[in-house]
Amino acid sequence: MTTTHETPDMAIGRPPGDLSRLLFGHLHRSDQQRWGNVYLQGLLRTTGKKTVRRMAAVVTGSEAASSSLHQFVNASPWAWAPARGELARWAAGSLPVRAWTLAPAVLPKRGNCSAGVHQRFLPESGRTVNCQLGLGLFLDAGRTHVPVDWRLFLPPRFTRDEAVRDRAKIPATTRAQPLWDHALRLVQEMTSRSQGRTAPVVADLTALCDVAPLAQRLQGSEHAFLLAIPGQTTLAGPELPPAERESARGMLLRRGVRHPAGAGRQIISHDTPVHGLRPDGERSRGAGRLMAEWDAGSGRPGRIWLTNIIDRHPVELMELARSPRGARASIDRMGEDFGLLDFEGRSYPGWHRHMTLVSAAYACSTLEGMNN
Repeated sequence: MTTTHETPDMAIGRPPGDLSRLLFGHLHRSDQQRWGNVYLQGLLRTTGKKTVRRMAAVVTGSEAASSSLHQFVNASPWAWAPARGELARWAAGSLPVRAWTLAPAVLPKRGNCSAGVHQRFLPESGRTVNCQLGLGLFLDAGRTHVPVDWRLFLPPRFTRDEAVRDRAKIPATTRAQPLWDHALRLVQEMTSRSQGRTAPVVADLTALCDVAPLAQRLQGSEHAFLLAIPGQTTLAGPELPPAERESARGMLLRRGVRHPAGAGRQIISHDTPVHGLRPDGERSRGAGRLMAEWDAGSGRPGRIWLTNIIDRHPVELMELARSPRGARASIDRMGEDFGLLDFEGRSYPGWHRHMTLVSAAYACSTLEGMNN
């Protein structure tokens, strides 16, 4: 079936930095390029809830254009990966990137038909919510965190049941994966786009998944990382008998070195080997470090971090460990001001396209604010 797009009634101005041309220049159809620009401008210019009807009215002056805008995101066959690649290169070239931060976005949903929707318990709130779970990669520039790529967690039912897969328009090649694997693939994709200019991976995913496989594979690929880990994590290699293995918290308590961090703060650290798994399946081992802020009230270390970065002072690294907090603040602002929670669709491709456009709008607004 051939589909058509309505043409906007007014000329659409380009977002700052000509980002629209970069994002949609790979699209062969001029109407797709135009509607991509409309959607992006709608996210930037529409106040309140970002429905396609309201965005169409604000940007084009016509509510009737909403059906074309909805189709552009949900049904028009354009690939989001090239747009994200351009966004990542544009943002990386505009920012003093100090880390690649991985952060989850919990997106509440109604019903059970949207791609990836499932029941999830959130420890920080003590509630179980019906939601989609996205994982984003953010470029951390200190004052700002810009999202440039996303993965959508899919429970097994979305790939095992053909009817469910078809309804959500999930590609046949897409499989259910653990969240740590989504995190690894985000890093690998960003590495392929970065032309050799990588940055340390920083993440606190302990409430969502086992981070040990992620740490092993980052170490095996010699990628710098700083990852939060549970205190009970055993770091000794499998060659040691269980009786000789020690938890991360135990190592810090018994052998940690304290470092003054100003304002009465202390950092505690302990050097420890980090075990890796190379892409070819071979095991590796390198130097690493455990770190935490010392909690004077409890007399114990707080959130514990594992890193293979040994040429920077622990105090400097603990400042970098605040990066996930900044990424979460960006997610909150994307939900409040840039339509993160306002996707009007249920499909897997539609979700990815919407997240791409929301990320671009946020990056555009953030970088414009930094330059003013």
